[in-house]
Amino acid sequence: MKVSIIGATGYSGMELIRYLHNHSFVEIVSIHSQTETQEIDQVYPYLKHLLSLPLEPIDAEKIMERSELVFLALPSGISKEVAVPFVKNSFPVIDLSGDFRLQEEGLYEKWYDKDASHFPLIQGFDYGLAEYREDLSRPFIANPGCYATAAELSFAPLLQNQLLDKQSIIIDGKSGLSGAGKGLSQASHFTEANDNMSVYKMNTHQHIPEIIQQFRRWEPDLDSIQFTTSLIPVTRGIFMTAYGRLNDDRSIEQLIDLYRTTFDGKPFIRIQENGCYPTLKQIVGTNFCDIGIGLNEETNIVTLVTVIDNLGKGAAGQAIQNLNLFAGFPETEGLLQIPIYP
Repeated sequence: MKVSIIGATGYSGMELIRYLHNHSFVEIVSIHSQTETQEIDQVYPYLKHLLSLPLEPIDAEKIMERSELVFLALPSGISKEVAVPFVKNSFPVIDLSGDFRLQEEGLYEKWYDKDASHFPLIQGFDYGLAEYREDLSRPFIANPGCYATAAELSFAPLLQNQLLDKQSIIIDGKSGLSGAGKGLSQASHFTEANDNMSVYKMNTHQHIPEIIQQFRRWEPDLDSIQFTTSLIPVTRGIFMTAYGRLNDDRSIEQLIDLYRTTFDGKPFIRIQENGCYPTLKQIVGTNFCDIGIGLNEETNIVTLVTVIDNLGKGAAGQAIQNLNLFAGFPETEGLLQIPIYP
């Protein structure tokens, strides 16, 4: 399959290149940037002798002539404009921004604080939580956010089986600096982020409605969640601790068995042994999602410890997993890298 990448010089775009370079059934035929016009290996010397394609302007007609699918690795607010000609021509799109995730009218304006003139197009996109895709033939895929992916996979078995007090869900997500993209802010400067930790977007993070939207597919009566995000001084990774109160009494062994049964046959979900909780180091550079489970038998509160690479399972890795599902390739094709350790 021939593909193009728009936004190839951003962190997610660069990660798409890294994964697709080892994909047996995909050829990158063009890469595109809004700002750069050089050969990609001149902008990023680490790609020398690996990829030497020129960075081209965005021309939808030319892309559709040369490719069979396009990845949009662009910031929210920009992607919705670039996607229009592709969608109107029924050309397959996998969008990594948040522009096409929220299906309810009015939510995009509220949480992204941007115009939603593209709203009618949103409803044509399939939400791309890869382990829960239903119609793999749909050509427009809204790739989930990184925090949303971790949260949704964390709670799926419990919500699908109505095992939680719906008012008890608390999610604490911590992200490395690459989650903010390449744009600079005071919080992302080395002197601010190093040896530091900070909370951001308290109760206003744009992934909140996305998480609730998916949760309601499993538990329709769910009203809200408590969700907090923090910045930690690492380059990449999501470290999430989440909590909920069980509706009934069950053992930790039963919970672990439930998770293993739920994700049986899902190659990128790795459930930890009892008493073992994942670390960021075990997923960096991969598409894996590792989940550890704890249970306080006195309070009946379950603790979920989940780690993903925000640029892997939280962005480019899951986008390629969705490509594989759409195209009928093996789901793991191009994605079975060993984690970068130590």
